[in-house]
Amino acid sequence: MRVTGLDGFSRGWVAVTIDGDRRSLSFHADVADALAAPFDRAGIDIPIGMTDDGARACDRLARERLRPHGSRVFTGARRWLWQEFRDPDKANEDALRRGETRISRQLWHIGIKIMEVDAFMRANRTRDIREVHPELVFLRLNGGKPLPRKKSEEGDALRRKLLKQEGFREIDQWLGDGRIGSGAKRDDVLDACAVAIAAHEPHGCVPEGTPLSDACGLPMQIWF
Repeated sequence: MRVTGLDGFSRGWVAVTIDGDRRSLSFHADVADALAAPFDRAGIDIPIGMTDDGARACDRLARERLRPHGSRVFTGARRWLWQEFRDPDKANEDALRRGETRISRQLWHIGIKIMEVDAFMRANRTRDIREVHPELVFLRLNGGKPLPRKKSEEGDALRRKLLKQEGFREIDQWLGDGRIGSGAKRDDVLDACAVAIAAHEPHGCVPEGTPLSDACGLPMQIWF
């Protein structure tokens, strides 16, 4: 079985592929290129499926699982935010006018990637591509015990240890020479590995069962 896990970064996408015992790392400018090679299943660390008001049950359930670190799940993605606005302050003003919640600057700045994946998903409905949150994957790998921040030395070391236990023996090289010149940060590579693990052997999802679909027919469900 060949699977790919994607995590976005400033210049594009980190792709980690698991193909039998082989694991590989690559960097791509856009999601279509990252998923151009054949795969059986792919995972992406990005919201897939959006409601008009930004509320999704999968986000709420993911936050509950990650307590006390629920804020690691960004919430509130809405297509109209990026379709109608180019300024986050004006977008949030309109959200408040509509009686909806504001979105964080972090979520706003990944809006280009959210809309890129949204368009790709709508054009590739028959392919097995799932939303994955790497923090849920690492929580599972750590036996349900909350992890330190991924950008801290302790959090980085623990995530590397967990990935090595899952067969990523080359992770130290990937985090060193493997990403030089790519523009990707250490945590981008770590997250892509976690997403690939969930694509290869999904252990669960929120919500369980048949997911709700958004107005475009895309599932709103997070795997781990």
